[in-house]
Amino acid sequence: MTKINVKLSKDYDIIISPKALELIGEKTRALMPKARLIAVVTDDNVSGFYLDAVVKSLSEAGLKTLTYCISPGEASKCASVYVDLISWLAKNELTKTDAVLALGGGVVGDLAGFAAATYLRGISLIQVTTSLLAMVDSSVGGKVAIDLEEGKNLVGAFYQPSLVICDTDTLSTLPQQFYNDGMAEVIKYGMLGGAEFLDEILQLHESKDYETLIAACVKMKRDIVQSDEFDENERRLLNFGHTIGHAIEKLSNYEISHGSAVAIGMVMMSRAAIRQELCPPECLDVLLGLLSYFGLPTKTEYSAEAIYEAALRDKKRGGDFITIIIPTDMGKCELKKVSVRSLLEWIEMGFE
Repeated sequence: MTKINVKLSKDYDIIISPKALELIGEKTRALMPKARLIAVVTDDNVSGFYLDAVVKSLSEAGLKTLTYCISPGEASKCASVYVDLISWLAKNELTKTDAVLALGGGVVGDLAGFAAATYLRGISLIQVTTSLLAMVDSSVGGKVAIDLEEGKNLVGAFYQPSLVICDTDTLSTLPQQFYNDGMAEVIKYGMLGGAEFLDEILQLHESKDYETLIAACVKMKRDIVQSDEFDENERRLLNFGHTIGHAIEKLSNYEISHGSAVAIGMVMMSRAAIRQELCPPECLDVLLGLLSYFGLPTKTEYSAEAIYEAALRDKKRGGDFITIIIPTDMGKCELKKVSVRSLLEWIEMGFE
């Protein structure tokens, strides 16, 4: 078992281990001795695999549970489902000493997290992740949000959980496509965190050493977030590939998955940086090799103009400027503030 402590506005542990679901009741009771109710938020896919085990663990610790199930997919991360969820919390009389438990991937974690952040001005949140993407990225650091028709994650909050559980056994039921989505974020950490980790990614994947793989990513994100909890500077590095990626997700009406869209975004930003002579060409070669190995896309059919228009609502925009993230060396990225007008040129340079 790997336990990683995160020290932010709220300190909490991230537990990474096989059979970690069995620890949920014990850990929750220890953290929340006054808790009466745990509202488990999950989706129709995950519930069939893991809901019974979570409820059993919580019940054995003397905690009553209620379950709210959503339809799988990004479409559920919307205002109407959010309002229905917080109304359900109110009707079931959850109090300040109770908690919301998110059981699932990134969509469930974002939606349940935003509900926990805003219901009663904030009640405790436990993230129990069942996807690789959520384990290595979205459950860490306290970003929770819902989407609007105008763009992804435009309504949200910084809200740290009380506990994160990553049971690596749950990856056995994850469809290959969703595993590959998670690997896009793992590869992103390699592009940010050093050439050495880039060299280790395939070995850790092939040996199925998921605990080490996830822990390496979590530690990288933990260190960045601890230095910039509220996304004002260094934390923006974690958005490498995301400005273009989120735009592509939106243009596809979320039929293109997050990991696939981010993969395309990373390639386009890398190619643009190379054409500006800010990055050596071998960075793109390594990136393309890793993405291709996991069957992730590296190009898009959307036009530069369409991507640009969709990217104008990116959260990293401030007035007439936007911060983009570009690679500058193997395993190293930097923030670059550019004018909104020049963003179109950067996107255009990202095409083959």
